[in-house]
Amino acid sequence: MQARLHELAYDIKVDGVFDQVTAEAVATFNDSRSIAGAGIVSRNTWDALMLSSVANPEKGAGSSATESKDPLLISIDLAKHRLTLFAGEKIIADYPIAVGKSKTPSPLGEWRVVHKSQNWGGGFGTRWMGLNVPWGIYGIHGTNKPGSIGNNASHGCIRMLNKDVEKLFPQVPVGTTVKIVENGKMFPRNLQPVPLKLNDSGQKVVYVQSRLKELRIEFDRADGRYGRMTELAVKYFQVWHDLPPNGRVDKTTYKAMGLI
Repeated sequence: MQARLHELAYDIKVDGVFDQVTAEAVATFNDSRSIAGAGIVSRNTWDALMLSSVANPEKGAGSSATESKDPLLISIDLAKHRLTLFAGEKIIADYPIAVGKSKTPSPLGEWRVVHKSQNWGGGFGTRWMGLNVPWGIYGIHGTNKPGSIGNNASHGCIRMLNKDVEKLFPQVPVGTTVKIVENGKMFPRNLQPVPLKLNDSGQKVVYVQSRLKELRIEFDRADGRYGRMTELAVKYFQVWHDLPPNGRVDKTTYKAMGLI
C-alpha cells in the first residue's frame, strides 16, 4: 500500500509501518476519491490504488483524469485568480487562488512540477508543489491565510485553500506542465527592452519565447531559459525580417516582434 502511494507521489516512507504520516496520506487519497473512512484502507481504497495511475479528481468536477490518457495540464490565469486542471481539453477541476503582489509577481511561463511535499505548515499550508522557475523558488501550495484567496497577495507563489490543494495534490504527478498566463497571455505588449542572449534567464526571456510561439515559430517551452533552441528560433525570426541573424534580442528585434 505504501509503495503504491509512493508511486502516486505521496511523500511517505515505504517501510511497512502504518504510522501517522501513512494514515494522513491514506486519508488524503480516500478524500480525493470520495472514499469514506478517512485513514482506513478499505476494499474501495485497494481497488482505487491498484486500478488508477493517478488519484481521482473531486466528485462532480468533470471527467476523471484516470479515465483519459490525455496529458495533464495545470492552467493558471493570474488576472482571473483561477487554477484549472485539464486532461487534454477536458476540465477536471477548477479552483480559486491567490497570486503574487505587483512587487513580487507570479512568474508567467510554461513550467513543470519538479517537487512535491506535504505538511510544510505555516504560510505554505498542507501541500507544496515546486516549479522549475530558473530565477527563484516558486510553487503551488496551501495557506494559513484563507482570506487572501482571490487576491494578489503572495510573494509570487500560487496559494490555494488547504482543502483544495489537498484534492489537487494526488492528481498531479511530478513532470506535469503548469502554464501561467495573465488574461491568456504570457507577455505584455509594451515592455522595457533588455538585451538578451544565449544562457540568459528571466521573465523577459519568457516574453520573447511566448511571442515567438505566438508567431508560429515553435521550439519548446516558454521556460525563461535562453538555450540553443531559443537562440535558433530568434535567428530564424531575424532572417525572415531582414535583421542580422545573430541570435540576440536587441531593441530592433524587440520592435520587429511587436513587443515594444
